[in-house]
Amino acid sequence: MPGTKSTEIDPEDYYRRYGPMVLRRCRRLLGDEQKALDAMQEVFAKVIEQRKRLQHRFPSSLLYRISTNVCLNVLRTQWAQASGADDKVLMQIAVYDEAEERLIRRDRLERIFSRERPSTRAIAVMYYVDGMTLQEVSQEVGLSLSGVRKRLRALRKRLAASKEISRES
Repeated sequence: MPGTKSTEIDPEDYYRRYGPMVLRRCRRLLGDEQKALDAMQEVFAKVIEQRKRLQHRFPSSLLYRISTNVCLNVLRTQWAQASGADDKVLMQIAVYDEAEERLIRRDRLERIFSRERPSTRAIAVMYYVDGMTLQEVSQEVGLSLSGVRKRLRALRKRLAASKEISRES
């Protein structure tokens, strides 16, 4: 089971199992088939390059995060090339601020999802971050539509309860 092993990952297995998901993510972010294919290749090149350091937990979430970062870098590069030198400085400042904010959000998300099943985390990312429909999420994770709804409803309840607890403290 991918969520429990801590051995070195198998990039070929990841490519076979998660390649279509990564390509869909790249297509959604880049809106260009050739750029999406290039980005997908870069994602798996990073996986091969870092396979000894990567943990074999939450593979779909890991690949979504890598895909998102690769695509955002592609978009930033395009934007920077289309802009002047002054804009490049502004972009660097913006990216720095985004990086700090991302770290804060990532820490909060890690705390939120630390008690959740890996599949619940993947469901939340696909639905809330990637904007996939419940039907698309259902097909992607292999759960029924009602199962996906139930997971999201339970997650929202736990989040609401944790907010109430933190306000009382």
